[in-house]
Amino acid sequence: MKSMKKKEQSLAATLWVIAAVQFLTPFMFSAVGVALPTIGHEFAASAVHLGLIEMVYILGVALFLLPMGRFADIHGRKRIFLTGNFLIILATLALSLAPTIEFLILFRFLQGVCAAMITSTSLAILTSVFPKERLGRAMGVVVSSVYLGISAGPTLAGLMVEFLNWRWIFYSAVPVELITLIFAVTRLKGEWTGSKGEAFDWVGSILYIAALFGIIVGIVEVHDFPSAWWFACGGIGVFAAFLVYETRISSPLFPLKRVVSNKMFAFSNLATWLNYAASFGIMFFFSIYLQVIKGVSPKNTGLILIIQPLLQAACSPYAGRMSDRYPPAFIATAGMALCTLGIALSAMLNATSPFLMIYGILLLMGLGFGFFSSPNNTAIMGSIGPGEYGMASSLIATMRTTGMLTGMTIITVLLSHFLGDRPVTVETGKEFLLAMKTAMILFSIMGIFAIGLSLGRTPGWESRRSDS
Repeated sequence: MKSMKKKEQSLAATLWVIAAVQFLTPFMFSAVGVALPTIGHEFAASAVHLGLIEMVYILGVALFLLPMGRFADIHGRKRIFLTGNFLIILATLALSLAPTIEFLILFRFLQGVCAAMITSTSLAILTSVFPKERLGRAMGVVVSSVYLGISAGPTLAGLMVEFLNWRWIFYSAVPVELITLIFAVTRLKGEWTGSKGEAFDWVGSILYIAALFGIIVGIVEVHDFPSAWWFACGGIGVFAAFLVYETRISSPLFPLKRVVSNKMFAFSNLATWLNYAASFGIMFFFSIYLQVIKGVSPKNTGLILIIQPLLQAACSPYAGRMSDRYPPAFIATAGMALCTLGIALSAMLNATSPFLMIYGILLLMGLGFGFFSSPNNTAIMGSIGPGEYGMASSLIATMRTTGMLTGMTIITVLLSHFLGDRPVTVETGKEFLLAMKTAMILFSIMGIFAIGLSLGRTPGWESRRSDS
């Protein structure tokens, strides 16, 4: 009885630590966006500098997710997790004391790298510790923490910026990160490797980082620098070389052959990419649509848009529990179907659409994402062996990040086509609505493809995981 109680306490401690860091990482991303105008005023920074503050964080996370996940599989997931937690405290403290905009951008990139170390190992540790019959519930709690971090970021940051100072976004995060680190050091017992003794793929890691750097920089900067397309094209070429190289070595960073042969794993990750690419544009378009087309104040716009992430946070634990009892791929497919329905309805919005329709779309999106994310993560992590948990955890986050970048690329191209260099105003509202309608139609088609991929997954993931 005592050993059972001790095990339950250990599981609860692990879940608390993972949930805490999964709250802080998206919080740090979503909170800073609110403070950008104030930061720009203090440092007399250009629009390019302010854009870099956000871009370099995404870059730091995306570039190092997969290498860190694989490195953790070989050298210890707990070791990389704790190192990332320690270093992110230093990076956050440095951000709070940044003397110039250049230092702020540098420290923001380093914070993104540390976030990659934490994110790439979090789900891997969770999957290593929790038994398969309780993994879905734990995954639901963690995904809920992510959505709460996204929701709380703009709200809390807005209050700090208005009543204190933008630096308090980082001041306030440091003690929370420190408490989490102390709790992790004292309560996380054991170490998890899975691929101990295997060689780390340094060449593949360099190719992967170079490829992703070219693709992300090319996509993000193409609006301001049309020649940046060459960066993206070069990145795609290097990525192709990376994939070829990975098939020819015994201990690859990304086991392409095994991934392709594992339908559950491959289809689930592709579904993640498509779903995030298709759904990410809702928040972007609705923020402008509500303020410019419908005349809603910024404060009330924020209150309306928070419906979706709050509902996602509320639904995720329940969806996680369901995925412990029923095939998670089926639950995730139902979630994707709700998201796709919400996107399709968004294509019908116009200047006179009732607010009830807007609320309904956000409810559908919240329910859809709530029932998609944690079951889909459970399906992915349950479809592979213990030796690849770090790689799988990293790939989920990579698909999510690149999916959002894909969605923003489509949006940027469409806005450029329909509006050119003109700003979004009441006068250009008709063109904006046409761009939004076109985007939502394209995103709906992507959502249908995601549903098809999800339906193509095989339900025998539990047996594969137990066999491994």
